[in-house]
Amino acid sequence: MPDKNEELRDELTHHLKEAREIAAKAEAEDRDFTDTERTQLNEHMAKAKEAKSALEKAKATATMRQALADLGEGVALNEKAGEKRTPSGLIVPDGKTSLGETFTKSAEYAGLMATAPNGKFGQKQRVQSMPVGFKSLVTGASDTSAGAWVENDYLGQRVGLELFQRPLMLRDVVTNGSTTSDTVEYVRMTSTTNNAAPVAEATSSAAPTAPGGAGALVNNAGGGYKPESALAAAKVTTPVRTIAHWIPITKRALSDASQIRTLIDSFLRYGLEEELEDQMIGGDGTGENFEGLSNVSGVQSQAWDTTGNILSTLRKAKTKVRTVGRSVANAYLLNPADMETVDLLQDNEGRFYFGGPSGVGSASVLWGLPVIETEAVPAGTGYVGDFRKAILWDREQASITVTDSHADFFVRNLVAILAEMRAAFGIIQPSAFVEVDLTA
Repeated sequence: MPDKNEELRDELTHHLKEAREIAAKAEAEDRDFTDTERTQLNEHMAKAKEAKSALEKAKATATMRQALADLGEGVALNEKAGEKRTPSGLIVPDGKTSLGETFTKSAEYAGLMATAPNGKFGQKQRVQSMPVGFKSLVTGASDTSAGAWVENDYLGQRVGLELFQRPLMLRDVVTNGSTTSDTVEYVRMTSTTNNAAPVAEATSSAAPTAPGGAGALVNNAGGGYKPESALAAAKVTTPVRTIAHWIPITKRALSDASQIRTLIDSFLRYGLEEELEDQMIGGDGTGENFEGLSNVSGVQSQAWDTTGNILSTLRKAKTKVRTVGRSVANAYLLNPADMETVDLLQDNEGRFYFGGPSGVGSASVLWGLPVIETEAVPAGTGYVGDFRKAILWDREQASITVTDSHADFFVRNLVAILAEMRAAFGIIQPSAFVEVDLTA
């Protein structure tokens, strides 16, 4: 009679081989699976899964049969009690009765009850009978008993780190550049004066007369002189700054838990980007800090609109970007608490301006501009401007380095995982930005 386990193994091997050949063919031809191949793959994988499950059950059955055979060695039938007893006297149920029935019908139980006055035990009377039951205990707590068939329900990492991280979108609206130096020098426009005007044709060729007040020449009437405009600029030098952090981890954890590498990598890289966003907005320019938007001289300000509300205040700030900064705003920066205030605004009839809880996506656009919610902006303050006139220069993009050459890590089987990046930040036209006071 052919071995059932061997048949199941052959069936499992066959379906796995067929599935691998289909996958290998598609990979060799550098293409996706066809509909036919995808159907065949699903069929082979399903049958392979069935074969594997059947094989595991067959193995378990064989193991249990062997265990029962071992337990049954030397068992003799007690015709009178209808029990099977081992040479040591322990009772083994015959499979037709439950453990409870076997116990209550046993001679040991009858002997136990004979010791009870009138068939009842007193409150403080000790009770003890001869052993009744199986030769060995089957328990799910032991790996050498029923616990061998108990599989842990391992769920693994069901949520990613992104659930604990804030969205970082400031990079999306600023100008991104790169540099190969450790210092960036650029021109910052501080003011402009536009005196362009219509000019009549000259009617006199006479030269200007002697200097007038403050030593300036006096133009002759009809000279056809053109008005002079002006640009005020300043040369600004900003150093490339290093942003970095690290964590320690054991070599064993790094080797045995492969997913931890991804988690650490994601966590460390995210930490750099979060600090970068904080520096781009709030850096005070001292020490190793960036000169952030909130500390750049020349940024306009918009006070709270006492005749309106937060919406009118934000709208007036946008106007200043256009009329004073001579720029076109491309985004608002708001703290989530202030964005909540905007979302909850209602008219006199209690209707939400932005559609209320059922509004989809409307709250992400304000006065025609996208809103970037970020905790890097303190509550009660907002920014609006042409963020294309803010430049982020990447010197070295985020990198991950692992080493045991730190302190005594080598002899302790520890490694340091370091993440770092180098970048510089600058505002080329401060007047294209407005800081908004959102405190009523």
